[in-house]
Amino acid sequence: MAANYNNAAWFYDRLSRLVFGNRLLQAQEFLLDYIPANSHVLIAGGGTGKILELLTHRHPAGLTIIYAEVSEKMIALSEKRHTGGHHITFVTGAAEEVQPGFPFDVILAPFLLDNFSDNDLQTFLQQANVHLKPGGLWLCADFQLNGKWWQPVLLKTMYLFFKLLGCVGVTKLPDIAGAFQGAQHTCIAQKNFYGNFIHAAVYKKT
Repeated sequence: MAANYNNAAWFYDRLSRLVFGNRLLQAQEFLLDYIPANSHVLIAGGGTGKILELLTHRHPAGLTIIYAEVSEKMIALSEKRHTGGHHITFVTGAAEEVQPGFPFDVILAPFLLDNFSDNDLQTFLQQANVHLKPGGLWLCADFQLNGKWWQPVLLKTMYLFFKLLGCVGVTKLPDIAGAFQGAQHTCIAQKNFYGNFIHAAVYKKT
């Protein structure tokens, strides 16, 4: 089942602030510094669109953006965001199905990849990579487990909560770093947040 957060759209931002404070936003802000000026950008699974306001703060204008999000309610929220002087096309659908007509310099995936199984993540990367330039960048922020006892407890609670709402079909975190290594990418920058539970990474397509 494709992840679809329609049922959580109206409270998603408030819930994330309640649980994580501003750490989710900090992880995404770390990634935005790696977007070159005048880039062609695919935002894959942008959620409520807060990422657009963060991006506009870093880059007031000049980007060509395709914003792909499965949830039509999330898209509706995103279209209301302040987006500066960028050229943005909103697509209600899966990012891997986008046919842009031009190669992307950057694919930005904020808290998207944890919604895939390991097999589906490999397929997603392969399909999306077709439209990413050689040397192009994947900018990913997501969760990770690194041995702290509370991390799997919190992660399991998150998966169960969103599964009960009908938002996700998976119940465990895929091997995100391993998937990028297998897809021939090099990690060129990374940073951890929230007790190392949140991981932001920049991967270069080789």
